[in-house]
Amino acid sequence: MKETIVNDIDTYIAGFPKATQQLLQQMRSTIQKAAPTAGEKMGYGIPTFTLYGNLVHFAGYKNHIGFYPGAGGIEKFRNEIAAYKSAKGSVQFPIGQPLPLALVTKIVQFRVKQNEEKVIAKKSNKKMPKRT
Repeated sequence: MKETIVNDIDTYIAGFPKATQQLLQQMRSTIQKAAPTAGEKMGYGIPTFTLYGNLVHFAGYKNHIGFYPGAGGIEKFRNEIAAYKSAKGSVQFPIGQPLPLALVTKIVQFRVKQNEEKVIAKKSNKKMPKRT
């Protein structure tokens, strides 16, 4: 079976069973509220939020919702995500359990700060005179 490429988040979400669609919509709206100036796109074949580069990704699977805040987001909230299966840059929220939306909000807000600080650091490095 050939996999179809999905070019927008609405179509991506619509391809899942109703219960999973609801969870994916919850993730999307939670991320939108936590990072209202972030853009949305499909990246790596999954919904992606951007703000000065990639911010977070999320995805639907048969048994879980994947959330990808990167290594920094996972490490910062290691204790709070301990109840879930996680890896260096991802965490899995099981289907059939309520999503930890307050935790998702905190992680997204942390990632917004990380990305903003990177931009500020880059700008201040450019303004520094070069030493000879």
